[in-house]
Amino acid sequence: MKIAVSYLKSKYSKEETIERINQTSADYLHVDLMDGSFVEQNNLNWKELTKLLKKSQKPLDIHLMTNDLDIQIMEAIKQKPEMITFHLEATKEVSKWIKVLKKAKIKVGIALNPDTPINLVIPFLKEVDFILIMSVVPGLGGQAFLKSILPKLKELSSYRKEYSFKISIDGGINEETIFNVKEMVDMIVSGSYICQNENYEEQIKKLR
Repeated sequence: MKIAVSYLKSKYSKEETIERINQTSADYLHVDLMDGSFVEQNNLNWKELTKLLKKSQKPLDIHLMTNDLDIQIMEAIKQKPEMITFHLEATKEVSKWIKVLKKAKIKVGIALNPDTPINLVIPFLKEVDFILIMSVVPGLGGQAFLKSILPKLKELSSYRKEYSFKISIDGGINEETIFNVKEMVDMIVSGSYICQNENYEEQIKKLR
């Protein structure tokens, strides 16, 4: 199981947090980008982000919680990440953006909010690399894990017999909630559980 670490909610500066993540066995740096429209928070400043993300020694896992995909996906591609995830709820041109990312040789993820039904993403399962299930309402770190997503996660997992996509989960993951999802996911995203502590690696080991 892969672990992606989000640096936003931390005891330290973003720069120091990323450096601390660099020193761990984490598989990815998870980059949550918010536009103040799709979610209330706004942290989109690509000039500053580009400078910040160059400090990462981990592959980048970019999660766009944004509406304006025409601009944001193209900016995200410039960061040369391993994967980019956009929200199903943010666009009616899902196939278009899948093709754009595939052409750029970037792995494609589609994120689903807690209340979004699985049936809406089924038509795209054969095209994407992974599906990201949000186990909290997107936009705020430190929220509690929503057990209401578990039936949806189980349903999505059943489609892996037919398609080759992977499953990631983001939100409220800790040493207790991990046992609700561990057998059904390929990757977890964790932020405050790791970065609000002194010993990042110890927290990662608890999740593994």
